[in-house]
Amino acid sequence: MQTNPSPLTESQAGSYAGPSFRRVEQISWDEFSRRGEGLSKRAHPLLIKDAIRHWPATQRWTFEQLAALRRRDGSEVLTRFQIGIAEQGESRQDVIQPIAPYLLSLARAQRDAFAAGDDQRGLLSAHQRAGLSPTDVFRLDWSYMKTLPRDQPYISLWHILKEFPQLKDDFRIAEIWPGLRWDWAYTFLGPGKSVTGFHYDYPNNLFCQVSGAKEFLLFPPDQNAYMAPSSKYDWGGKMSHVDITRLDEQPERAAMFAQASGLYARVESGDALFVPRRTWHAVVSSIPSVSLAVFGLTPRELVVDGVPSGVRAALHAVGLYGRGNCTCHGKAAPDTQLAAPEAR
Repeated sequence: MQTNPSPLTESQAGSYAGPSFRRVEQISWDEFSRRGEGLSKRAHPLLIKDAIRHWPATQRWTFEQLAALRRRDGSEVLTRFQIGIAEQGESRQDVIQPIAPYLLSLARAQRDAFAAGDDQRGLLSAHQRAGLSPTDVFRLDWSYMKTLPRDQPYISLWHILKEFPQLKDDFRIAEIWPGLRWDWAYTFLGPGKSVTGFHYDYPNNLFCQVSGAKEFLLFPPDQNAYMAPSSKYDWGGKMSHVDITRLDEQPERAAMFAQASGLYARVESGDALFVPRRTWHAVVSSIPSVSLAVFGLTPRELVVDGVPSGVRAALHAVGLYGRGNCTCHGKAAPDTQLAAPEAR
């Protein structure tokens, strides 16, 4: 039965209301493992609470311990930092820098964020979440997006398990997601109040939250008409023109986006979120976080999506497809400061 969206708070009155949301389907790890249904045939997002809390990664993948990683020759680890949002607008050129100083600053910022209660704030505050039932329809507080800094550095899509294969033992993906498929994993390490803009991925995605907390906004493929797909090239997915950090600058797109019906998930330390292929999603970090996204394609999906994506990637590499409008080649960002921001 359709229920009316919850009334806007006083602070939201007269502001952008945006799409309507329901909470994503949620299940405990104990119940999920007892049922034994798995994820192989699942077409809708699912939040599995405490799914990875017993994995070694939740103890070993602290910012401090990751900062201590070294190459085989003892040299410090360098990787690419994404600057700001790559999914919408003009992408910024990645910056290659050592990880250790940045991760140690994130460790301090994470402690400060917990102390300041930043983990209780967001597009849907802890107080608002506490008053919702699983069937309630509600709106988000889009004014929160105005408090987010822009152009923050962020370690995004780092293929850490390829560079340090010994770390694979810290994750037990097959416990949650068994079956035959081609999969690969990327790590996300970044500050609070950072944003991954709206897009969808061609593969399914098992998103594992090692520490910190993130808010996911999810829209299934039947909401495509409201998501303003763009032609911006990305190897693994499709981008949207909807920029949740600049909705006031996109009145027509914001009005269309407001007609959509989505799902909301708050993914906390120890949780795993299954995001089915072609599900639009954007992510907002509440506090500094460590996450691992495991993407997977079955043999059939590899033929349907993987092969065409590989062809586009080859054409892009030689400048014949998507060059000048992509997430991977951006405008230089000189003098970018790679320290994590203060908690408040």
